[in-house]
Amino acid sequence: MLRCGYAFRSALGCMIRGIFCPVILLLSIYPALAETFIDQVGRSVEIGANPQRIVSLMPSITEMIFDLGAGNLLQGVTMFSNEPPAVAGLPKIGSYVHLDLEKIVSLRPDLCLAVRDGNPKHIVDRITALGIPVFTIDPKNLGDIMDSIIMLGNVLQRDEKAAAIVEEMQKKIDRTEKRIKGTTTRPRVFFQIDAAPIISAGSHTFIDHLIKRAGGINLAAGPTPYPRYSWEDILRMKPDIVIIASMAGGYSEDELKNNWRRWPLIPAVKNNKLFVVDAAVFDRPTARLIDGLEMLVDIFYPSQ
Repeated sequence: MLRCGYAFRSALGCMIRGIFCPVILLLSIYPALAETFIDQVGRSVEIGANPQRIVSLMPSITEMIFDLGAGNLLQGVTMFSNEPPAVAGLPKIGSYVHLDLEKIVSLRPDLCLAVRDGNPKHIVDRITALGIPVFTIDPKNLGDIMDSIIMLGNVLQRDEKAAAIVEEMQKKIDRTEKRIKGTTTRPRVFFQIDAAPIISAGSHTFIDHLIKRAGGINLAAGPTPYPRYSWEDILRMKPDIVIIASMAGGYSEDELKNNWRRWPLIPAVKNNKLFVVDAAVFDRPTARLIDGLEMLVDIFYPSQ
């Protein structure tokens, strides 16, 4: 009888082990159940809880991840990802337009982070088809950037850090709005983002958004995102203020200003309203754009 009981328990134990061993094996392979997130373009994305191997498909996302304190999770980044300096040693996966799919797969990511206005959709779709989740953000203005940060904080379990970043951004926005409240004049602004040829930023760009939020009139506003201009065009525009990005053609600050000083009939030149600014503050949809907003308010309304 005892022998039979032992045999029964042994058989039962084998059966239980037969049932649960594959489950245990699966749990060891997939340590965390997937959670569904809705990204900024409205897609449902299944992401394993607490992703540990992330590939960033855009320099702005790389910067956001470091801001959130999750830089240690990055396994690969795109070319020109240079902020913060700690990103320099990370593997490169091509440019944000020409992504190296083979390199991305070799890094074994459990999550890729993309930007709708930048990363080619067909590449994002191919990554997704390989079973790698891709969470996409779509920042178009300062409010969208703050939403992007909150979303990434949620996905990466950095909610408190994300909330702190957004809170500080909102405080800066409130300060700038208070400074320009009640202003009766709006300066006519030309923002030069490249020198040869002369290129500015049209409507629905971040620079256009910042100029307007800072109380200025963007003279390049129009349907072309990044229009080109001749000096004859600019003479007709008569800008009150000229903002020159430091990346404009790789020239020195004096060289950039001297190009304009050849045209003393332009009000901005005549009144010494030429300002060279750090392009890095204006060219990426990250929390640093708020610093660009404050900078423009300082330029437009220095006495307020």
